[in-house]
Order: sequence, then structure tokens, then C-alpha cells
Amino acid sequence: MLLTGHSHQAWPDVGFEAQERAWLDAAEFVDDKWERAAEQAARVRAGFANLLGDSPGNIALGQNTHELVTRWLSALPIRERTRIVTTTGEFHSLRRQLDRLEEEGIEIVRIDTSPVTELGARVARLVNDRTLAVIISSVLFETAEIIENLDVVAAACATHGASLLIDAYHHLNVVPFDVRAMRLDEAFITGGGYKYCQLGEGNCFLRVPPDSRLRPVLTGWFAEFEELESSRGDAVRYGPGAAAFAGATYDPTAHYRAAAVFAFHRNQGLNIKRLREISVKQVGLLASGFAALDIDPAIARIIDVPADRRGGFVAIRTPRASELVRALRQEAVFADARGDILRLGPAPYVSDNQLRESIDKLRRIIV
Repeated sequence: MLLTGHSHQAWPDVGFEAQERAWLDAAEFVDDKWERAAEQAARVRAGFANLLGDSPGNIALGQNTHELVTRWLSALPIRERTRIVTTTGEFHSLRRQLDRLEEEGIEIVRIDTSPVTELGARVARLVNDRTLAVIISSVLFETAEIIENLDVVAAACATHGASLLIDAYHHLNVVPFDVRAMRLDEAFITGGGYKYCQLGEGNCFLRVPPDSRLRPVLTGWFAEFEELESSRGDAVRYGPGAAAFAGATYDPTAHYRAAAVFAFHRNQGLNIKRLREISVKQVGLLASGFAALDIDPAIARIIDVPADRRGGFVAIRTPRASELVRALRQEAVFADARGDILRLGPAPYVSDNQLRESIDKLRRIIV
């Protein structure tokens, strides 16, 4: 019973067929496979853009978010501003990179995530004319809490000339996201398909504002692909907008798989409205089932989050989190832990009976 939907969802069968097609295309067309690979990449950009309510032309693709975020960081005016505002709730790929930048003299301002209801406003108040960038998640990876009022952060960044990066990995394809409705037109947004999208590894994106003129220092030759024959000159050339954040030669197999899965979801009617309905029901079932166990809060307590402000999993605070993960695994229930937080994440392919059975197994283990 897979309650790791917040970490890695199982792949639909169409992914296998797509990976086979990638191999066959390479075998038949050899170096000419790239025209077909580009078609798959275009479908992936369209898939991510649809989940953001944005244009495919604003989407740059990468193998992982770290690759894209470091490219973005390298494009910022770090000689002029050396202050980055972030939170204590960012995922390890961001947290580690910021820790390392701090060792090199970059000022990193970290804001505690609690209380989450006021986090957006608290972050916005700390943005000033020395701020290079703000880096913040839209859903916290440890607790599934949705951060509201990101438009307030965006407005503060615009006022002070800072860049804004939003990590939407735990938002994408489980909670509706709309760039324009959320007033995040000028924000950079990153995320990927390893979790709720069921796309597997190698499928991540950076959403770039259409009027961006940033020139990453960490740059691949694909960023000048359209002008390759005329690119020699005094200055390094870049494509416009998202094209400037393109990388270099890569394994296109992941894009074949992702394009096929995006199509599968469309064919099954698994749009974000339907997926959100499924998720809210499943997460609610897990939460109410755990609450009914009436466990001593000193042993384990659910992190209480209103349904409309909770993402795609249930977070349970317990000093035995890692121990419980191992014990549940022995009972064929897969979950995970982050510090003292046990995370239970359903997925559309998990039945209500499986969720109830998982809570019953947790009951037998925890008491």
C-alpha cells in the first residue's frame, strides 16, 4: 500500500511504452532522433504550462530543479546585491545550496514558517533594496501546509527590484495553481513531475516571466540554439525569456515518458479539479481515521491543517517517526519521515479500503 504519493507516485503503464519508443527512435534515426525528441519536449512544456495556467513558451526544462535553480541564481546581479530571503521550510536541494552560499559570504535571511497563515506577509516585510531574491515554497514539503498571499511577496519584490522564486513541487497536480489568478506573473516558478504528476525522474521545469532578460552565467549551448550559426561575437547570446535557461545535450527518454503520461491523464479525465477532489477525500479519510485512534498527543499528533489549506498528504508529528516508517514497511505500508514528522501521502490509484487498512496497521504498531 503506497502512501508515498507525496514523494514518488507510481508510473502509468504508458510510460513503459514511451520509454520503448525513445529507444526505437534512437535506433532508427540515430542523430536525427532530436527532431522527435523536440516534439516530446514541446508536449512536456505544454503539460507543465497547463498545470500553471501559463504559456508553454514560458517553460524551461531540466533534469532536476537544482540544475534550473542554480542556473537562475547565476543570472542574478550578485555583485550588486548579496541578500537572499527564504524560509526554514525549504526542501533540501534549496536549503543545502543556500547554506553553501552563506559560507561564501551571501547573506541568507531565514524566516520561521510558523505561523504559516502569516508567512507571506512576514516574508514581504523583510524584502528591501539590498535583497537579491526571495525563495519560498507554495506548499511546505514537511507539513503540506499551503502558503497563502504569495502575491504580497511578489508585490514586495517588484517594489524593491528583487527576484522571486517559488518552489511549487508540492503544489503541482494536487492543488490548483494559476499564475495569473494568484498574481504571480513576474515570478519564477520551479517544480517537477517526480511526485504528483507521475512522470518519473528527469522532468523538471522553471517557469520564466515572459519579459525576463536574465542571462545565466551557468549556461548550456541550447540557450543559443536558434542563433547558433551567428552566435560568435563580443557578447554571449541567449534566446529570449525561457529559452535563455535551456541546458545542453540530455537523455530525452524522460520526455517521451512524461508526454505519454500527460496524455494519459487527459484521456482519463484526471484534470486538476478532479485530482484535487480525490486528494481532499483521501487525505481527509486518513486524517479522520488517525484522529479516531485517540492516541496520546505525546506519542503522536496530527498537524492540524484546515482541508482548504492542506496539500497532498497528512503530516503526523511523533518522536518515533523513523521507527514507524520501518514498522509500517514490515506491514507492506510504504510511508516516509522528515525528522519527527511521519508523512502519509495517498495517490489516485489507492483505494479507500487500503487507506483504512493502513490506518489500522498504524494503530496496531503505535500503541
